[in-house]
Amino acid sequence: MEEGGPELRLFDSSEELSSGLADYVHQISESAIKERGSFSLVLCGGDVPKRLGKLTSSAFLKMVEWSKWHVFWAEENVVAKRHPDSLFWQAKEYFLSKVPILPAHIVPVSHDLPGESAANSYEFSIRQHVRKRTVSVSPSSDCPRFDLILLNFPLSHQPVPGEDTQWVSCVSNHGSKERVILTLPVINAAAHVAIVASGPEVAPQFLDMMMGNKSIESSPARIVQPLDGKLVWFVDATAASLFLRGKGCAATSGS
Repeated sequence: MEEGGPELRLFDSSEELSSGLADYVHQISESAIKERGSFSLVLCGGDVPKRLGKLTSSAFLKMVEWSKWHVFWAEENVVAKRHPDSLFWQAKEYFLSKVPILPAHIVPVSHDLPGESAANSYEFSIRQHVRKRTVSVSPSSDCPRFDLILLNFPLSHQPVPGEDTQWVSCVSNHGSKERVILTLPVINAAAHVAIVASGPEVAPQFLDMMMGNKSIESSPARIVQPLDGKLVWFVDATAASLFLRGKGCAATSGS
């Protein structure tokens, strides 16, 4: 990880967090497009797709170079495309259907395949984009180097360690639905990773995460550590309440 470790951005409210996250995504996209001519964004579940609705405002619609965006997923449930648990469908409802990203630049997990086949197909799609250089390669491994990966806290699954040669995996926890996920080496190869923590219900877990009180199995976000990139936490006041009360924090205010 870069010198100085992760950055913590605190926001007074969930609404301000959403605005700050939208500004950050736009900033990273501008930088990537200026440097490489394209921007690769990796979405997740939770409330992140809804928060990206901030990018559908008239100001962003005019400012953003949408034709240069390429969208992927860090995780996806193995369900039908229109199923309520489909993370693709959630992102489409709140964000993708309201912005002019080219359909060919949206790379979802296949919804008409069983788990392992869906994972293999998705990895093949990512490899095609690496060959076309719309996604660059990590300087430290053979993994793809996505410009920005968004994750929701607490993470919905334990990231699969894997090898640099395995980019996608299919997992199932405690009899739950199968889920296709990016492996840990791919997440840690990203140029930027942003983790969103919001709400009082995650405050105990956020405190444990920041203090290192729990095992990695109980707090998998601890192993998200970009090797040649930057990790930024977007946290609202309610999520950070227990941590700030007991520890204090030299954090960057996002307000």
